[in-house]
Amino acid sequence: MTVAIFYKLLAIFLTVGLGFAAGRMRWLGDLQQDPARVLGNAAFYVFVPALLFRTTVRLDFAAMPWPTVAAFFVPVLGMLVGVYAWQRWRPGGQTDGPAAPAVRAIGASFGNSVQIGIPLAAALFGEAGLGIHIALVSLHALVLLSVLTVLAELDLARAGAPGRGALLQTLALTARNTLVHPVVLPVLAGLAWNATGLGLHPVVDETLVTLGSAVVPVCLVLIGMTLAYYGLQGRAAGALRLSVLKLVLMPAAVLVVAHWGFGLSGLPLQVVVVMAALPAGSNVLIFAQRYATLEAEATATIVFSTLGFVATASAWLAVLSWLG
Repeated sequence: MTVAIFYKLLAIFLTVGLGFAAGRMRWLGDLQQDPARVLGNAAFYVFVPALLFRTTVRLDFAAMPWPTVAAFFVPVLGMLVGVYAWQRWRPGGQTDGPAAPAVRAIGASFGNSVQIGIPLAAALFGEAGLGIHIALVSLHALVLLSVLTVLAELDLARAGAPGRGALLQTLALTARNTLVHPVVLPVLAGLAWNATGLGLHPVVDETLVTLGSAVVPVCLVLIGMTLAYYGLQGRAAGALRLSVLKLVLMPAAVLVVAHWGFGLSGLPLQVVVVMAALPAGSNVLIFAQRYATLEAEATATIVFSTLGFVATASAWLAVLSWLG
């Protein structure tokens, strides 16, 4: 691991530490006022939608390396659905609430593709590899958060409308809550605006850039505050399991499917495997807070997987080197 990447990881932990100090010192209020949730809502309802809308409007679908994109997202979505199904139907899988399976699925599948992923791709693979990584990043949150939102809203609607005669009510409630959602709605609006080919006015674009740039620092501070307010609360074991899934099983699945399924090799294979091997991203906590479910476990998953990434990244780079 290069010095630059180490410094990036250190900066992330220092920012999280600042949030932890703010939470312990109650600089933003006490637990009864719940400033962590207020900060999370600001990120989820203002900053993240601005980032998603701008990203979607600026997507150049014709220039996408679609075979590489498919080689990454097919196994990632398979892993996401697999973890969700395991949590959804195992005994006690929903004791933490109807949205718990989706929250655990995002912890095992959603990587820190920006704060860690972009500088890592630039350092390891140069401009060509960074271009592939950016193409994946542009669809990463759009695809995973949209799928997870549908799953979470479906479970919430099902829990609120039990009984045989409630199928239509469940589907209608799921559709409404999925479409009128701070993740899906800006994506749909961005796709619609993208189709017009009009682009963004410089003032609008600058406004969205300003709002979107707040996502990273706000989320990192939020992670620290959540640790200070809630601690681990017996969630360490679950967070460790999700961290192993994210750091070991996820990149292994992408390696197998991309290399032997899609025939990827060389630089594209290296980029998709390293992206799959990234630790859990801050959107894991934002998603957990949106559904008021497993915030402590989501926070611990981010911290544990980021610490573990120091060791597992080197191991996956060695595997890729061995494959040539």
